Amino acid sequence: MKLSVTLLFTCLASTAAFAPQGFAVIHQKVSFVAKSPSALNEAAPPPVKSTISSATLVVKEPDMIDENIYTFNKILIDTVYNIICFFYPVKGTKRDFARFYVLETVARVPYFAYLSVMHLRETFGEREMGDKMRTHYAEADNELHHLLIMESLGGNENAADRVLAQTMAFFYYWYVVTVYFFSPPVAYHLSELIEDHAYDTYSGYLENHGDKLKQQPVPAIAKKYYVDDNPFLFDLFCTVKDNKDENGNFSARRPQLESLYDVFVNIRDDEKEHYKTLCNLVQYGDMQGVENNAVVGTKARPSE
Repeated sequence: MKLSVTLLFTCLASTAAFAPQGFAVIHQKVSFVAKSPSALNEAAPPPVKSTISSATLVVKEPDMIDENIYTFNKILIDTVYNIICFFYPVKGTKRDFARFYVLETVARVPYFAYLSVMHLRETFGEREMGDKMRTHYAEADNELHHLLIMESLGGNENAADRVLAQTMAFFYYWYVVTVYFFSPPVAYHLSELIEDHAYDTYSGYLENHGDKLKQQPVPAIAKKYYVDDNPFLFDLFCTVKDNKDENGNFSARRPQLESLYDVFVNIRDDEKEHYKTLCNLVQYGDMQGVENNAVVGTKARPSE
């Protein structure tokens, strides 16, 4: 008996010693209590889940972005965002929809860029990208409907707004294609920053102008997408949400659309879903790297 316990402890200690670098190893201390043969005849206590001594839990550490690249990405995205804010200050008027039209035109571009590079790699024999490709297509479809909603509200009526949005989108597309080809995590980080700005923008808009939005009707395109259409694509881009329904889908959590306010709540929450997926892709290379309540923004890694 003593020999068996000794061998067990030796094997577990060896496993912990060779745990891969970059992983945090957590040991749980457990004590053993020997029982005499007579104790076995006594009434057994409620069953307790047994635990092996020195049980090892392996948790992957999140990756970080090099400090210089992180700073460059942040300056780039903040500059673009500040340009949009300068030309389109939110005032609670119809011009706000033009701002959101420009924002959505630019924000949906990266998903096209990812798919373009993935299709190229797939053409030359690279496989096992199917889940990411389907999710990025669903994200692009979601952003398309955000754009269609803004267009239905008159956001693209002005030719100058269309030219600005389309010009920014054209050049940003080719920039993201180049970055994604060489470093997907860096490209994902760019979009993480964009989606974070988008979420904050819509949250502020709902907080400051919610009463006015509650008095306006639901656009037909919003009802079609959020209520009438098959929710398959909608469920597909929600990769880290909690509380799935009995079928493992998230669409049951979508609120009923009673006014334009509810539409913007959905759009804001969509941006949060994109943000969480992108954080996981940057930090873990996996769309479901950590659970919903554990998602945090990517950190900068100090340069050596």
